[in-house]
Amino acid sequence: MAEFAIELVFIEQPLANYVYLLRENQSGHVAVVDPGWAAPVIKALEKRGWTPDVILLTHHHADHIGATKELKDRYQARVIAPDAERHRIPHADEWVREGESVHIGEARGEVIALPGHTLGHVAYHFPKEKALFCGDTLFSLGCGRLFEGTAAQMWQSLSKLAALPDETLMCCAHEYTEANGRFALTIEPGNKALHTRMNEVKALRLEGQPTVPSNIGIERATNPFLRPHSPEIRAHFGMESANDAEIFGAIRKAKDSF
Repeated sequence: MAEFAIELVFIEQPLANYVYLLRENQSGHVAVVDPGWAAPVIKALEKRGWTPDVILLTHHHADHIGATKELKDRYQARVIAPDAERHRIPHADEWVREGESVHIGEARGEVIALPGHTLGHVAYHFPKEKALFCGDTLFSLGCGRLFEGTAAQMWQSLSKLAALPDETLMCCAHEYTEANGRFALTIEPGNKALHTRMNEVKALRLEGQPTVPSNIGIERATNPFLRPHSPEIRAHFGMESANDAEIFGAIRKAKDSF
C-alpha cells in the first residue's frame, strides 16, 4: 500500500490480474480500476469499510471488466470507460477521450489514449498524486501484446508514458515481471540496472510479494520496450540504423515467441 493524497490498494486476482482501489483521503471517495472478478474486490472493500463511487475501465477485455455490472449494482457506482470502446463495454455511464479528466473526490486524473493492445485503450494519470493506471499497455519490464493495433501505434503510446516523471507510480494490471525480465536479459544482458531489478523481483516473488507498482524511472532504465534506443538492443537485432518504432516491433515479435 502506498501513502499519498490517495490511498492505494492492489488486489491480485485470477490470471495474475491486479485490480486497484484508490481512496482520496480528503473526501473519502473510492474508485475501483479494472475489476475482472467481483469477489476479491468486495472482500477488500468490506475489510476497509469502503464504498466505491467510481469504476474506471481502461479497455474492453473481459479480465478487466468482468465484475463491472455486479459492482455497479451492488454499490451504485458510476462507470467510466474509453469512448473508443463504447461498442464493446456495457454498463458504462460516462465515456472519456484523451485530454479529458476524471475525478475521485479532489484527485484529478488525466485520460491518455493508448492504442496498441486494443485500439481504444486508455490510461488514467493522476499527476498530483504521481500515479498512473495503465491497464495492459505497459507492464513492469514488459508491455501488452498487439491484439488490435500496430507496432507504430504501440510505440507512440508507450512514448507518452515514458515521458511522465520518473517518480510516477506505474500501476499495471498483471504480475508478469519475472517472466518479462527473463526475456529482457536475453536482449540487453549488459544492463546493470536490469540485473539489479531482477534480483529485487526474484526476492519479492520468493516472499510471495507483488513486484508492482513500479515507477516510470525504473521502467525507462530497465524495460526493453521503452529502450529501443539502446545500442545493445539494436546490435542484438542487427538493426543499428532502424528507427525506434521498428526496433520496438522487433522486440515485440521476439517476445511473442519467447
